[in-house]
Amino acid sequence: MIYTNVTRMKSFFILGFAGLSPQYYGPVSALLFSLYLSIAIGNFFILAFVFCEKSLQKPTYLVFCHLALNDLTFGTLTLPKIISKYWFGDSFISFHACFSQMFFVHYLGSVTSFMLLVMALDRFIAICIPLRYPVLITNNTISVLCGVAWFIPLPLMVGVVLHALTLPYCKSNIIAQCYCDHISITSQACGKDVIVVQVTSLCMAMFCLLLPLAFILCSYITIIVIIMKMSNAAGRKKTLSTCTPQIFITCLFYLPRCFVYVANTVGFSFSFDVRILLILLYSLFPAAVNPIIYCFKTQDIKQTLLKKLKTTKIRVEIKISVI
Repeated sequence: MIYTNVTRMKSFFILGFAGLSPQYYGPVSALLFSLYLSIAIGNFFILAFVFCEKSLQKPTYLVFCHLALNDLTFGTLTLPKIISKYWFGDSFISFHACFSQMFFVHYLGSVTSFMLLVMALDRFIAICIPLRYPVLITNNTISVLCGVAWFIPLPLMVGVVLHALTLPYCKSNIIAQCYCDHISITSQACGKDVIVVQVTSLCMAMFCLLLPLAFILCSYITIIVIIMKMSNAAGRKKTLSTCTPQIFITCLFYLPRCFVYVANTVGFSFSFDVRILLILLYSLFPAAVNPIIYCFKTQDIKQTLLKKLKTTKIRVEIKISVI
């Protein structure tokens, strides 16, 4: 069937949690606002702290900064709209704004995947061939690799969005999500090309997620094998601690996604609101938690931060004693 007279929708309705009673709109919006504040403050702190502290401007921490910038951007582009829905009753988003949000949701998620690949490469070289690390991994090298990680998904996601724009949208304008994503939008499209568009986008998503994941798994398995072969127990512990933050961050990104995928594959179904909650958790929870991992699981950042706090405390005590 060819749709020639389909009027393009002017806006979409963000459904959010369909089963949520209006009496809980205030607490939910406050909770989401608190989540956004933690994402904004935590990731901005990491960016400012590494930028101001010259001793931390090393390859590993530059990757942390790129991830922090990504997380900050993702939270800023997704949370305000759902917060305004429950806080101010503003549930509508314009047609083009919805597609723009969809682009950034999938683009930033793909960038995170490739950035985790860069992080795994950094740890692989540092632990497996440490003598070559200062030569192979420099600030310039990491900057180039992170730039590539930002660039690779760009044309792919632009293609996905432009492909989705070719569809006629003649069903309801309800987005069964807390933000616009590809599945929610294209499920409102009509015509035989919908399947083609959805399968194409799925292939792009698998490329951006599974290709980096394959390298990440191989690199961390190799790293763990090498660490286990170390004869010095103290050396094993110290070496393992250098890649623990990266492993935590990678698990936070991939494990919930794999859980949802496996659950759907084996036929385990979630209720609508539980599915939305799971998507929010694996999309936004890592962005809020990652800065804590950077600060408390990375020795250089932790020690530098404690040193700064002690210095500030001493200065305050001296000023008080003088007064």
